[in-house]
Amino acid sequence: MRGLRLSAVLVLVAGLLSTGLLTTGPATAGGGTTGCDTSPDAPKRQLRADWIASVVNIDWPSRPGLTPQQQKDELVALYDQAVARGLNSVIVQVRPTADTFWPSDLEPWSRYLTGTPDGDPGYDPLAFAVDEAHARNLELHAWFNPYRVSMGTDRSQLAPGSPAAEHPEWVHAYGGKLYYDPGLPQVRRLTEDVILEVVEEYDVDGVHFDDYFYPYPVAGQEFPDDATFAEHGGDFPDTPEGLADWRRHNTDLLISELDEQIHDAKPWVKFGVSPFAVWRNAGTDPEGSATTAGAQTYDDLYADTRRWVREEWLDYVAPQVYWNIGFAPADYAVLVPWWSDQVTGTDVQLYIGQATYKVGTSTQAPQWADPEEMSKHLTFNRDHPQVDGDIYFSAKDVRANRLGHMDLVQAEHYAHPALLPVTEGVPGHRPRPVTRLDADRSAEGVTLSWRGTGASYAVYRVDGRGIGRCDTADATHLVGTVRDDGRDHRTTEFVDTTAPDARVTYVVTALDRAYRESRTGRPVSVR
Repeated sequence: MRGLRLSAVLVLVAGLLSTGLLTTGPATAGGGTTGCDTSPDAPKRQLRADWIASVVNIDWPSRPGLTPQQQKDELVALYDQAVARGLNSVIVQVRPTADTFWPSDLEPWSRYLTGTPDGDPGYDPLAFAVDEAHARNLELHAWFNPYRVSMGTDRSQLAPGSPAAEHPEWVHAYGGKLYYDPGLPQVRRLTEDVILEVVEEYDVDGVHFDDYFYPYPVAGQEFPDDATFAEHGGDFPDTPEGLADWRRHNTDLLISELDEQIHDAKPWVKFGVSPFAVWRNAGTDPEGSATTAGAQTYDDLYADTRRWVREEWLDYVAPQVYWNIGFAPADYAVLVPWWSDQVTGTDVQLYIGQATYKVGTSTQAPQWADPEEMSKHLTFNRDHPQVDGDIYFSAKDVRANRLGHMDLVQAEHYAHPALLPVTEGVPGHRPRPVTRLDADRSAEGVTLSWRGTGASYAVYRVDGRGIGRCDTADATHLVGTVRDDGRDHRTTEFVDTTAPDARVTYVVTALDRAYRESRTGRPVSVR
């Protein structure tokens, strides 16, 4: 502003204040406040999600061959369950085995829809999944397996005309399954193109990988990529160490290229990976965790997950810390601090993958017979502010609620809604405050309406007439969120069915796709 006259500066500042792009108070870019006491029982921002797996029909559809309506009803029930449990996101598997849950120009329909390779289910499951998630203001992360082709080795069962059938030289049998060869540039390009097809054509909120890259080692078998290494190994030495470094390089290329491609297409779409939680044991590498796990992602899956965090190729990492507190080979209480250290100083968010499937299961360690084990994990996380949320595997186990463990999680940790964490590095700025906020009480509750330019909105309520600066500092007064539907010239409505029969005051804030929160606008009171 050097060279501007003071009067011009004052006019410019006033204009910025009127739009909400500049504030006089201590509100942060994420909509938080400074100098306010907050409750650990009401964190304002957390990702709370479950995985909805489609491979071998783990979660959805529950079996192949259901009618379109039956499939839709099942997914809606899983979404409604997520909302009832206080979750705000779902991770839906849409490419389980080089086949798709959308009408792709690149790969066949998934066998897990109809039971037949490339069988048309009669509707677009991904479009339905996105629409229904957003109708409930659930984020939807599209979950892809990058290289798995089939859960068996019978190539005659591959869909005719599919890339795997058309290019048998791209595919290897290993450990009773078929896999694409990650060292082939054309395979990496196919995986990236399939993912970009979804990012460009569907309003997904995230792209998600789990722990599968190169396959887990199988005793007595070697992954048969020697010829690929000979052709594409470049300057990597022809040694076991050179082969391992080359394989990691291939996986690094997939992650770094997708980071660029996804964010070039839609900067707000998050890219995350949920790896096996042990990067390396400290006995292998002093930089590793104090664990003695039987697998290490760096050495066995050729996935240098720590590098991906340090390079900030990911928006989030969600290590699968699938062990109880006190499990000596891989202690939850060791791995969460280790991962917290890895994300410190980066813009990468840390979520923890939780083994809901182990709770109350007779084949698991005795600690999983404790209904409080899962809740203890989330309590432990509170001492590590780098942890931004949790993902539960999987939706059917959330529904099963064995030993009442999800009831405890909900009562002790999810008593209030939560906004999603702010995604750093997304171009833009927080939205302007909402306007024309109005409230009307009826037998159904209090109906709020307003106008705004947010992608979604947060609704806060306090008893009485006044609302203070710190009342939006945590989720104590957050009663709900709603996604903008874009209708009626940006007018949005929300019905508060829990409002007490007394005078209450509301404020509504707007959030953009990166979850930057606006200033609070004018409050409204209603009796």
